[in-house]
Amino acid sequence: MKSHLLSIVLFSLISMYCKSGFSQALSDTEKKIIQTVSTNNNEAIEFLKKVVNINSGTMNHKGVKQVGMEFKTEFDNIGFKTEWIDMTEVNRSGHLFAETSGNKGKQLLLIGHLDTVFEADSPFQEFKMVNDSIAHAPGGNDMKGGNIIILYALKALVENNLLDDAQIIVAYTGDEEATGKPLTISRRDLINAAKKSDIALGFETSTGFNYATVARRGSSDWKVEVTGVRAHSSGVFNERIGAGAIFEISRIINEFYNQVKGEEYLTFNPGILMGGTAMNYEQAQSRGDVFGKSNVVAQTAITYGGLRFISEEQKENARAKMREIVADNLPKTSAKITFIDSYPAMPPSEGNQELLKILNQVSLSLDQGEVEAYDPG
Repeated sequence: MKSHLLSIVLFSLISMYCKSGFSQALSDTEKKIIQTVSTNNNEAIEFLKKVVNINSGTMNHKGVKQVGMEFKTEFDNIGFKTEWIDMTEVNRSGHLFAETSGNKGKQLLLIGHLDTVFEADSPFQEFKMVNDSIAHAPGGNDMKGGNIIILYALKALVENNLLDDAQIIVAYTGDEEATGKPLTISRRDLINAAKKSDIALGFETSTGFNYATVARRGSSDWKVEVTGVRAHSSGVFNERIGAGAIFEISRIINEFYNQVKGEEYLTFNPGILMGGTAMNYEQAQSRGDVFGKSNVVAQTAITYGGLRFISEEQKENARAKMREIVADNLPKTSAKITFIDSYPAMPPSEGNQELLKILNQVSLSLDQGEVEAYDPG
């Protein structure tokens, strides 16, 4: 845990909810905050170690809630009103929200997530220090470290009596790595919090200390399902049997590559491909099994992938091209494509650029160097 990073977060928060500006020279109060961050640093590392060593892979619902309860206790202790929001109806654990009830300055929404990509069966489960400043930790960067930054930044402000009348919502979702569907349920509380807020800050730290994300591509999934005529392969390509499902799905993927790719910030990727005589695909687990023979024309095929985009217009244009390609079938085959919405794009905005200026000024005042906009990814 880097103390200077916590300090940057602290001063960003102060500059947002206080009316006073931020100067190059640090005030006595600001120096006290830096000292508080330094004093609490070892405690923060120990708490990070504690929550990292609790597995909270998205589908480990018990572990996600256990991590949430650890943070709940800490937020209760600094005077925040906390709530665990159950999400079993979308087959996810739940979310932790913590809130102040002041009325001073801007309403801030600070966002993190409790779950990680490391499920209970992952071999990577334990926090280990490499040296005095580097640790290997499952979910440490994505994003239990960011959750700790939020907590200990707010702790330092509380200890210096600077949150008495602030308006802050902390939202830790429990399904960021594999979002519960439908989004109208799994993101309902986060959306409601955003509607009440003037400024939202996300605390994943993977871009590095000298970058901030001011624009982000949206994410969507897509699935292509193909059906062909099952028959002995001696008759493949004739008028009765046609091309088969695997040739058709291969054509579709190839045409996606040839016709859809090319626009800046638009990417798509088929992450899984299956085809044969019979198959079973478990979408929730991203795995499946298939049966086929070299002398039998495949009657079924499926591919599942992701789509990333910088605007809703770019997303819809790409989807239209993909639908057109899927509809132009090889003989005796049929195909359909399904799109599954996830996160919308966050295009560049003047407001986000203004927030970047504040963060950059804070960083320079702390002699931590310039903070630049990270390329949308």
